Amino acid sequence: MTAKPQRRIPATYMRGGTSKGVFFRLEDLPEAARVPGASRDALLMRVIGSPDPYGKHTDGMGGATSSTSKCVILSPSSVPDHDVDYLYGQVSIDTAFVDWSGNCGNLSSAVGPFAIANGLVDPSRVPENGHCIVRIWQANIGKTIIAHVPMTNGEVQETGDFELDGVTFPAAEIPLEFVDPSDDGDAGAMFPTGNLVDKLDVPGVGTFDVTLITAGIPTIFLRAADLGFDGTELQGAVNDDGALLAKLEAIRAAGAVRMGLIADASLASTRQHTPKVAWVAPPKAYTSSSGKAIAASDIDVLARAMSMGKLHHAMMGTASVAIATAAAVPGTLVNEAAGGGAPGVVLFGHPSGTLRAGADVKRVDGRWTVTRAVMSRSARVLMEGNVRVPPLD
Repeated sequence: MTAKPQRRIPATYMRGGTSKGVFFRLEDLPEAARVPGASRDALLMRVIGSPDPYGKHTDGMGGATSSTSKCVILSPSSVPDHDVDYLYGQVSIDTAFVDWSGNCGNLSSAVGPFAIANGLVDPSRVPENGHCIVRIWQANIGKTIIAHVPMTNGEVQETGDFELDGVTFPAAEIPLEFVDPSDDGDAGAMFPTGNLVDKLDVPGVGTFDVTLITAGIPTIFLRAADLGFDGTELQGAVNDDGALLAKLEAIRAAGAVRMGLIADASLASTRQHTPKVAWVAPPKAYTSSSGKAIAASDIDVLARAMSMGKLHHAMMGTASVAIATAAAVPGTLVNEAAGGGAPGVVLFGHPSGTLRAGADVKRVDGRWTVTRAVMSRSARVLMEGNVRVPPLD
């Protein structure tokens, strides 16, 4: 057999928020991978090291968690008044699957810095100092994200004193605006069923009160107490319990059907990234995964969310949009757990600590909509150069 050399593909390994991913310029990908399809998926899976039956990603760039098994493809924007098109792929760890159904809110914070550094933003719009406004078209969901990227002496500023729970070291703050992040479909827009609270029947599991919302990402919210939780759970209490994970996946599948995302619960495995399952509870003191003490008075609400079948170690950026939006709408389960009212900004507790997020909501023709959600993240380049990929044919 004639040995074939590995292919070198220009890439950048970046942290964005509490996630990490491999970033590519579309033009740098092999020709067959520049369009959606099997060739692109196969390439990204091999870059990450999936599918890996050992669940370690030893032979790839992935980190064997939902937060670290991600790829991003960027290109000059095809949409007027935007700088860059941002396409996100969530790579499954143990199955041959790339989910393109949603966005990654955390990695959204790295898109602006990458776009500036790689010439995807008109140089005339990049200030020497201050903040560069990067207009991002999130191609997975067809939405606009505006990143405010700090600049120092003509370069993206990565170091700083902004601390983000779930990230070990401080960095420069990058405020993000998610513009009109609710769904535009005909099934009920932000609330797909048209209701703030629904009864969800889950075969073999039970019936639950749920808030079904599409804002940032489709999300199924439940009361923590209805799951036997108190809202202070850390990863070990959930991820080591196979029966509990199966129960939560059954709830996710039933919710996906109810939201109109899939026709049958058996199809949930083809849409692993969305919807998310999350549970909320009124404030209560707990100790975060880093040992940080969180007092009940420090937060407005407790929130936990599942990602790719596991409890997330912190909170997904897109789910943070959903939390802030649902909290701002009186009558939802999140609003109930947060004490009612109509908060424009909510500070919630997650497994790694706390996070602040805000949302502007209003009623239009009798239906709720969200015009903007805001939060801050940080990002930095971890490594840049070429990723090596063995022949795939």
